[in-house]
Amino acid sequence: MFCPKCGTENPEGAKFCTKCGAELAPPAGGSETPATSPAETSIGLQPNIAGLLCYVAGWITGIIFLVIEKKSTFVKFHAWQSIMTFAVLNVAYFILFWIPVIGWVLSWLIGILGFVLWIILLIQAGSGKMWKLPWVGNWAERQASKVS
Repeated sequence: MFCPKCGTENPEGAKFCTKCGAELAPPAGGSETPATSPAETSIGLQPNIAGLLCYVAGWITGIIFLVIEKKSTFVKFHAWQSIMTFAVLNVAYFILFWIPVIGWVLSWLIGILGFVLWIILLIQAGSGKMWKLPWVGNWAERQASKVS
């Protein structure tokens, strides 16, 4: 199956392009064109902009976009990934913060890691890529592909 956006060949049954992250629709009547445009969202934004906005305020904007987006699996993926990634990092940060010395150092490192991840995820989503983090990315993809 070839991506309608970038033309990259993808494995049969793939839901997203391995190169650009665009949604892949199953062929209808032998045609390689998707039934709906991958640029459609139910909120009227381009998917890459909506995906980027899922990360702006961490898990909070992830929840907001998960609730308001009904159509785009791409946006739902980024919303789920944002929720899970930043919720876990926030909980770990606050737990470690209460442990003297070693906890403070570890919470500081988690803060730096969270900031770096935040920047990377903003850039990847803004460029229209479905960049998956280890563990969380596959889980987010499964959640996003479920019927809402």
